[in-house]
Amino acid sequence: MTRIDEVRAEMIAAMKAGDKPKKDALSALLAALKNKAIDTRQDLTQEEEDKVVIKEIKQLKETLDLAPEDRTDIKDECNLRISVLEKFAPKMLNEEEIQKIIQEVLNKLGIEVPDLKDKGKIIKEVMEQVKGRVDSKTLNDIISKLFKKD
Repeated sequence: MTRIDEVRAEMIAAMKAGDKPKKDALSALLAALKNKAIDTRQDLTQEEEDKVVIKEIKQLKETLDLAPEDRTDIKDECNLRISVLEKFAPKMLNEEEIQKIIQEVLNKLGIEVPDLKDKGKIIKEVMEQVKGRVDSKTLNDIISKLFKKD
């Protein structure tokens, strides 16, 4: 069952339950997934589906950050939509898991004391292993901490 089918089934269940906010969130995700499939002119891979879901969540978080403090209606709607969409997002790695992967990469590359000139190689290797399961900003922050130990 593709992600589109899963989202459609959830959306139908939400419609039958009369849960309009959940239905609207799922409808927006379904539209984004279908648009991506139309753009690529083929069925989406798991990785492409994950990217679409992550992008939708990221946009909602940006809206949440930019919403004025007194607009609780916008904030509530964004939080609800994020909670609905997170069900379809890939499991994100926590900082401890990321650090373990970074250490494995350092061992693989034979780097005992990371130097700034190694940062690009380290990020490239780590990104190949964690693709779609970690926010690039978070990864950059964690890797940057390696170089501040000096």
